[in-house]
Amino acid sequence: MTDCEYILKQAKLFHYKGWDEEEMRKCVDMLVGLSRQELIALYSSRWLTGVKTIREEIFKILYMDRIGMRNERVKELSTNQLINEFEERKSGNIAILRQELRHRFIECLGDDRIKITAAFNRATKGDRMWVELQIRKEQSLGKIPF
Repeated sequence: MTDCEYILKQAKLFHYKGWDEEEMRKCVDMLVGLSRQELIALYSSRWLTGVKTIREEIFKILYMDRIGMRNERVKELSTNQLINEFEERKSGNIAILRQELRHRFIECLGDDRIKITAAFNRATKGDRMWVELQIRKEQSLGKIPF
């Protein structure tokens, strides 16, 4: 029995009664040795539709090179370019852009922080609340004098 067949057999077995954590880890570890076609077949299998852990690992294995390139590109952008892409919302990388903007907000205290605050205030309610929470934290710690 191949690794792919074993994972599929376990998926069918645990589909109705829930996954055993140890068995799931064993199946995740087996994914690395599978071919691209086997990974795609498993990812699209109806037996794994509710199994987020295995599906995420398959996705990472299939698209890790593209994910890495996207993350590097985002880190190399200037703050103004990041804000422009974040506000346009056409790139499909909103979560990564948001994460990088939050990281830059926490790391610096200059003009970039003001630009990021303005961009988050124009964005979603969650972004506005995050900025307010960060400012309150810093006020309570005495980092911001107002």
